[in-house]
Amino acid sequence: MSNQAYYQLNPDKVLDAVEACGIRLDGSLLTLNSYENRVYRVQDIDGVRWVVKFYRPNRWTDAQIQEEHDFATELAEQEIPVVAPVKLPGEQTLVHWQDFRLAVFPCVGGREPNLEDSEHLTQLGRYLGRIHAIGAQKPFEHRPAIDVQTYGDNSLQTILNSGQVSTELVTAYETILQQTLDEVRKRYEEYRPDWSIRIHADFHPGNILWGENGPSLVDLDDARSGPAIQDLWMLIGSDPDLIGQRLDDILVGYEDFNEFPISQVALIEPLRALRMIHYSAWLASRWEDPSFQHHFPWFAEVKYWEQQILLLKEQLSMLQEDTTRQKLLSYF
Repeated sequence: MSNQAYYQLNPDKVLDAVEACGIRLDGSLLTLNSYENRVYRVQDIDGVRWVVKFYRPNRWTDAQIQEEHDFATELAEQEIPVVAPVKLPGEQTLVHWQDFRLAVFPCVGGREPNLEDSEHLTQLGRYLGRIHAIGAQKPFEHRPAIDVQTYGDNSLQTILNSGQVSTELVTAYETILQQTLDEVRKRYEEYRPDWSIRIHADFHPGNILWGENGPSLVDLDDARSGPAIQDLWMLIGSDPDLIGQRLDDILVGYEDFNEFPISQVALIEPLRALRMIHYSAWLASRWEDPSFQHHFPWFAEVKYWEQQILLLKEQLSMLQEDTTRQKLLSYF
């Protein structure tokens, strides 16, 4: 499928695609907040709501998408509240329709978890412990890892090749980014052995929907191989006065089901740095998409790159001082 066809996906095509999957719809459609893929809520003639995801072309292969689906299904079958894709005619979860690839998911509601609530964190910890225990049982065969090459070196090249960085800032930006990656690489080399398992990889509060019966865990689109701490650090934040207690609350539940490798706290700031860099590369790689230019107009401004240079300097200082690791290890 061409990018242009994807950008021009319209309501009629969405409804036709879902009905081709054997779901009879009442014609209602709501566009949901998603930049990477096109995601919609539809309703069938019985009043049941579904979420349909149209995958962006040229991002994941069919095999990589299927691995995401299989992992989600594997977790859901173990009664972990992961929202997995439904099996459609032919027992398929990934459907090809015309030039599009899509999947259909149950529609769930809820709000973001309250990270000030220790019970919320402990319950999330229980599920993460179970997810990682299952994730460690076998590796991904097709999906990549979160590492310095994919999130760091490749991201730098994407950014520089995009031409988005103002000419007068290119040298300063590349220099601070390379220095940051050098520090990240040191941490990875020190703590890499035996840490890579199948993980959610994008476990931020927006991908957790808290309802009356607890959380529903959504969107494994970024599932990769990586360290267990990747699924925890976005929940504990960066406030030095809160991170110790929050991590402790999570581990109270986590270690009911799985032993947590506490040495991985040394990877929190490296992973935070990689996420910052990868985010800029993601915007650069999607800039031809009209929706990105509409929603992220500031990305084309000099001010954005000036701010990134300052943020990377601050992050480099965090890496060099190693305060997060010291704070957490002293807490435990």
